[in-house]
Amino acid sequence: MFEHIQAAPPDPILGLSEAFKADPNPKKINLSVGVYQDNSGKTPILESVRKAGQLVLERQKSMSYLPIPGSPAYAAAVQQLMFGKEHEVVKSGRAATSHTPGGTGALRVAADFIHQHLPKATVWLTQPTWPNHPQIFSAAGVPTKNYPYFDAKANSLAFDEALAAIEKIPAGDVIMLHGCCHNPTGIDPTPAQWSKLADVIYGRGLLPFLDFAYQGFAEGIDQDAAGLRALCRPGAELIVCSSFSKNFGLYCERVGALTIVAKDKAAIDKVQSQVKVVIRSNYSNPPAHGAELVTTVLSDEALRATWEKEVNTMRDRINGTRELFVKTLKAKGVPGDYSFITRQRGMFSFSGLTPPQVEQLKQKYAIYIVSSGRINVAGITDQNVRPLCEAIAEVVKG
Repeated sequence: MFEHIQAAPPDPILGLSEAFKADPNPKKINLSVGVYQDNSGKTPILESVRKAGQLVLERQKSMSYLPIPGSPAYAAAVQQLMFGKEHEVVKSGRAATSHTPGGTGALRVAADFIHQHLPKATVWLTQPTWPNHPQIFSAAGVPTKNYPYFDAKANSLAFDEALAAIEKIPAGDVIMLHGCCHNPTGIDPTPAQWSKLADVIYGRGLLPFLDFAYQGFAEGIDQDAAGLRALCRPGAELIVCSSFSKNFGLYCERVGALTIVAKDKAAIDKVQSQVKVVIRSNYSNPPAHGAELVTTVLSDEALRATWEKEVNTMRDRINGTRELFVKTLKAKGVPGDYSFITRQRGMFSFSGLTPPQVEQLKQKYAIYIVSSGRINVAGITDQNVRPLCEAIAEVVKG
């Protein structure tokens, strides 16, 4: 029965991590997968999370199933973090949040929901976007198209081109935006640009869909919600997929959330009833432990303060590493101006390296980078930055 099945190609990102693990080179460097690392090259367990884990263990009285959308306390904590405790969306009750297995699980549940209830809609993705976005929507039977986002020549946001394209998208379609720390470019709209985007999106009758996986990694926990909140106009509808993999370091716990905002409480109750149907036929209900960690941290004043400091530390390290990377590239004589890297935000940098240069880095120096040239800046350390930049100088100079 299985003899006709052909081997699938490796995942463009996770496949690189598998190749990296198998590489015997002791000097190998992995800058592919989006996982935060400290300056020693390790992915730490946050102290706030460690303490929360002890509290969860002490308080836990049952391991029974959660409700289909997960814990109500988790949903409340997610909404308050994203929108703010006093935001109209929260106080009006016109948002519903479901705990999903990571941000990817949220994306898939949303994609299935769109397929079933907005069958004529096309989802418009930024060009470029995270490689798994089109795969998720394709698997759910949802068509996708792209709109311009990145100006490669200026290494900046192609804002005017994006607006012009959005103004031509048919009413009733869905437009995806990255809430902050755009993956893979690291380039985000300004608050003023977010406001203009909201004007055009709602003027065209589109449904905004935010992938919000990096809150706290751009400018700050509250500041990074500027785009989301710009879209939260009275009566406006939107979809948000969020994740706690990065800002809580809960990669293996797969803690995500799907939040849908409707025009009012009556509308969101109907929508959420259908989301629950999608979840029930997919994974039935979510795992509990990771969400308990998040809920405990966000609801405990002392743990919350510790967590915010830890997020600040991670963000500052990434931004400092960007500056070190650019400084070292210049010191090693790499042709070109790479100062744009310091203006990007989040873990990723669209470096400008070409696919052949990326392949050379892997084959000659055991440096693993996504073929698009996207670098995980958080994988750069004081120890590997010099050999990294020396190798880049060699391949760029030819």
